Amino acid sequence: MSYRHDTLALIPAGIDTYRQPIVYMREDCHLCRSEGFATHTRIEVEHAGKRVIATLNVVTGGGWLPPETAALSDTAWQALAPEPGALGRFSHPEPPASASAIRTKVYGGRLDADACRAIITDTMDRRLSDLDLAAFVTACAGDRLDEAETIALTLAMRDAGERLDWGQGPVLDKHCVGGLPGNRTTPIVVAIVAAAGHLVPKTSSRAITSPAGTADTMEVMAPVALTLGEMRRVVEAEGGCVVWGGGLDLSPADDMLIRIERPLDFDSEGQMVASVLSKKASAGSSHVLIDIPVGPTAKVRSQDAARALVRRLSAVAATLGQTLAIHQSDGSAPVGRGIGPALEAHDVLAVLRRTANAPSDLRERALDVAGAMLDLVGSDGRERAARLLDSGQAEAKFMAICAAQGGFTEPGKALQTQPVTANRAGKITAIDNRRIAKIAKLAGAPGRQASGVLLKTGLGETVEIGQPLFEIHAETKGELDWALAYAAGGDSPFRVEDLS
Repeated sequence: MSYRHDTLALIPAGIDTYRQPIVYMREDCHLCRSEGFATHTRIEVEHAGKRVIATLNVVTGGGWLPPETAALSDTAWQALAPEPGALGRFSHPEPPASASAIRTKVYGGRLDADACRAIITDTMDRRLSDLDLAAFVTACAGDRLDEAETIALTLAMRDAGERLDWGQGPVLDKHCVGGLPGNRTTPIVVAIVAAAGHLVPKTSSRAITSPAGTADTMEVMAPVALTLGEMRRVVEAEGGCVVWGGGLDLSPADDMLIRIERPLDFDSEGQMVASVLSKKASAGSSHVLIDIPVGPTAKVRSQDAARALVRRLSAVAATLGQTLAIHQSDGSAPVGRGIGPALEAHDVLAVLRRTANAPSDLRERALDVAGAMLDLVGSDGRERAARLLDSGQAEAKFMAICAAQGGFTEPGKALQTQPVTANRAGKITAIDNRRIAKIAKLAGAPGRQASGVLLKTGLGETVEIGQPLFEIHAETKGELDWALAYAAGGDSPFRVEDLS
């Protein structure tokens, strides 16, 4: 086998870097010396006509990597699909066209349509490093994208991936802006709307900053990582689905941005609107309901913030040709009892099965949202939704959807549980959504499906000293201890005030 000076043998590193292509080279590699490659250098790797741009990690001291060999992370290996030992050609990539646009935004400039398209194109082609993307996400955080920029970004994201067409008739969809633990209405709503005879091809995300996303909760009960063909088959058979959108190539650049947003733990209003509505447009949705919980510790904290968000959503939806409805809800406290994938799934099933202990607040919210969606294409939506739920038609439709997606599984329970009790008697006057969500995440949610928090009491109820406020569920003793330590430190997520 003949070698060129710019080639190395390729082997799989066997390392999951979650959508980020990484290449590993030894520090004594001839290419590192001749090309000036160093840690975090962006490198273009080519094999058999396929190319990927990856970030370099340098292996010091030789270690596990053989000489004159480069190892590729799972994402990079899948992009090139070489045989182990095949040669890869390495070079410096052309600078990304969008780098100047990102710098402009960082320094307070505006993004036009061409700049947004360039950023999304370079994101899709992996020409932007995680540092570049983090700079972009940060520069857009808060309210730093105006209406025109949000529209441009939405259109660029929509046009970067697949777009579904469901033919004639309305296609219904919904989204909750989030920030409210346990508010898992989507599986119930989809079952009701599909049982009413409407198309509702629901794509959902995994958790970004919460203890569970809709896809995480649904995955406890049925497969959600479907292909586009499988999703279409489910919708054609049952009228609806609840699937993970990250594997469908619908507005795929959004999933790459979410990967950056997750560890940063913040949202941009403009990027959130672009994320939501670009995915709805890509999924072929014509009638969209947006649920906006408003509360002091929710994602949207004031009426002024809600009105600003509604204006932006309405402007973007109008550009996309979507019929939009807004449902504003109470975001002052968690919904249901469970916070975490399996615990929320138990709540969903209790509502669908109409059990005596089903959380009434989750039921009422689901009926409100389903009714508002049905009103988009008719009237008396709330009453129709209640009839479909109470008759068992929604439960039957949900089970049929689960079967079509690959089969229903009953949610499990955590091995480790520990109650957290009230240290004073009185009335619960507030619950901190963010603090209770952090406890659930420290317990292992959403990665450990059975972990999270089970609420034992709620807003407005009275408690005695020693009465359980909530119960921490964990799959390991260590995670239970971490969550308990955080719950014991600082202020309780439950504010208890004297009755007098």
